[in-house]
Amino acid sequence: MQFIVSASEKNQRLDQFLNLKEEIPLSRSQIKKLIQDGLVKVNDQLSKSSYRLKKDDKIEIEIPLPKKIQALPEKIPLNIVSEDSDIVVVNKPRGMVVHPAAGNYTGTLVNALLEHCQDLSGIGGVLRPGIVHRLDKFTSGLIVVAKNDFSHQKLAEQFKNRKVYKKYIALVHGQIKDDEGVIKAGIGRHPVDRKKMAVSQIQNPKSKIKKREAVTLFKVVQRYKNYSLVELVLKTGRTHQIRVHMKHLGHPVVGDPLYGKKDDPLRAHGQLLHSAQLGIYHPRTNKYMEFDAKLPDDMVEFIKKVSEK
Repeated sequence: MQFIVSASEKNQRLDQFLNLKEEIPLSRSQIKKLIQDGLVKVNDQLSKSSYRLKKDDKIEIEIPLPKKIQALPEKIPLNIVSEDSDIVVVNKPRGMVVHPAAGNYTGTLVNALLEHCQDLSGIGGVLRPGIVHRLDKFTSGLIVVAKNDFSHQKLAEQFKNRKVYKKYIALVHGQIKDDEGVIKAGIGRHPVDRKKMAVSQIQNPKSKIKKREAVTLFKVVQRYKNYSLVELVLKTGRTHQIRVHMKHLGHPVVGDPLYGKKDDPLRAHGQLLHSAQLGIYHPRTNKYMEFDAKLPDDMVEFIKKVSEK
């Protein structure tokens, strides 16, 4: 992969320059490791992460191919809400990763499903069989998985065309003033921290945040002394959408490790965000189906604790 430094990009550090490139799906620390390993060259010469770029510098980066791995079946208990020959709907526990990825090659929902049904759709590849949409590791609740390619394609079309109904319940910091509202704020990759997403409301061609439309409806269910319990309906499905939108509103999700408050005296183990309702059209019959999942016990206990203060 090769880049030529433009006049507007000169004086940037080499690692920062590469970290801002959408084509490079790596964190800044991973990029630094590549530089240290001699896999990045500037004008055909090895360089340091701290090198300040000059106009017309030629940057070459070699990203090693990922190791070939395959998701394997594991005996892990599943809370199955509904299942037939085409789909399986699962109530995912907080803390479970949906599919294998760097740092989480075992113990995922996919590993559990491969043991349970052994006939997932192959469209997602060897690491994401049957996976049409995802939930963050520390988000609990409903997720639908395709058991064959036909179902995968039909479900994917529904998600793409925004025909899926997704309602979440979250406990957030502070008392939200309005009883209900709409958050319309485009979301894109954070310009510095690639693990994060960020709001970019203004369409600016020079902006480092490439925003995508994102719309979330919210309704306050209950207000407590320093918290609010809210229902959130997604009209779009951007990465970390609810978490980013609630932070943008000034009311981050309690326990959120990326966007939440660091000094909350009541420490939650993962963000208190739950996929409570999921509505889809069955991929084969086209019949509308809606599924519900009650709040997990630990979330109920936390809400009880804040309600007593």
